[in-house]
Amino acid sequence: MGGSGSTVDIKVGILAGEEIRFELHGSFRHVGSNSLFEGKGEARMENGGLVLEFAGKTLRADFPVVFEPLDAEKQVFDLFDVTIGVDFHWQRRETQRFRGSLHIIHDGETLWGVNTLPLEEYLVSVISSEMRASASEAFLKAHAVIARSWLLAQIQKQKGFSGQFKGDDTGAAGQPGEHIRWYDREDHRHFDVCADDHCQRYQGITRVSSPVVAKAVSDTSGLVLMYDGHICDARYSKCCGGLSEHFEHVWEPRAHPYLVKVADNHRLPVGFDTNLDTEDKARAWILGSPEAFCNTRDAEVLSQVLNEYDQETIDFYRWEVILTQEEARRLLRKKIGLDVGHIMEMMPVERGTSGRLIRLKMLGSEGSMVIGKELEIRKALSESHLYSSAFVVEAHDVRQGIPGHFVLKGAGWGHGVGLCHIGAAVMGARGIAWQDILGHYFKGATIEKNY
Repeated sequence: MGGSGSTVDIKVGILAGEEIRFELHGSFRHVGSNSLFEGKGEARMENGGLVLEFAGKTLRADFPVVFEPLDAEKQVFDLFDVTIGVDFHWQRRETQRFRGSLHIIHDGETLWGVNTLPLEEYLVSVISSEMRASASEAFLKAHAVIARSWLLAQIQKQKGFSGQFKGDDTGAAGQPGEHIRWYDREDHRHFDVCADDHCQRYQGITRVSSPVVAKAVSDTSGLVLMYDGHICDARYSKCCGGLSEHFEHVWEPRAHPYLVKVADNHRLPVGFDTNLDTEDKARAWILGSPEAFCNTRDAEVLSQVLNEYDQETIDFYRWEVILTQEEARRLLRKKIGLDVGHIMEMMPVERGTSGRLIRLKMLGSEGSMVIGKELEIRKALSESHLYSSAFVVEAHDVRQGIPGHFVLKGAGWGHGVGLCHIGAAVMGARGIAWQDILGHYFKGATIEKNY
């Protein structure tokens, strides 16, 4: 990241592979040689070096390869075969279009296509990629502030500012008999942020933005959430399921006072105990349908916050998944390399404040293992990812102590930390100000001008 004010630039990792296929629309200058390139190109590794192909010509180049548009307002580039929704149930490939510069870098034999562009322009795309431009102005402004805050906090974290963790934030912990991992910014050593849901969904100008989105970013330009003199690591997920989760239950064991349990409502839901400190209370909460902002079927609001492929998921507030014994065993072997024989029981060991499982014991005929944290649990029991780790397990068709299949009944979509997308969209549709939306989800944080 460089510059200040409106000139802050960031590097976004778009795709990785053995080759990068792209098309430059208009003249782009190859930094280093000052040669001009236009049209379709391909980059690949060959004999330990980089080879570029343009218009049937093969050229050798040194890393990094940087193509800068001569006119940043008019000239754009396409990247082909970009994977979106990596490892999630909506995963697919598409061609995406971007403004700014194209960088081609390498990590061993893997090539990366990286887009460099101004931070504020990036935010316009993020908001258009994460949701529809028809969402309320209040929701769009709230999202602009948290997206900006999150990105700047990650850049500071990567550089080791504020005594935070440096570099790779993939973590492993636990005692013998435990498989505990969390995932945050792994594989992002060569750029500031990735383009997929793993970080923030960024799809360049592929998703058409609107003057409303641009205005939301412009009106909040440079504004971030602050706590105790530091930019907030502002997180968000699609649907908290009624209660938000603590940061340390999902990622590294570091408490953030502004990322704690929040009831997704102006009042606690009637008839439910939200202190989910026993399995009975957690079960009642997950199997129930407590009142919450995100407990909605309002098609107009949902269409504002969910893109077409997101709407392929209908039951996000409460959901159900059925796994046969064979499927569960195969998934454990495939996803985390675990084989405990026949699974006799999936036993909750520890839950977070939202009911999300942090540790889950797989009790098998040939041993047992405790797995966690929430994303590892979601990965271990699904070909893509379970919607969340807030679920209860029912064993069915039990013969000689071995269940024939398991029914997972769950709540929410995503990790549940920080702002709830659907809940915030409902708040905005009800006319709640963007400052109040942020104050609801990020307790004790203040809104301040950073640049």
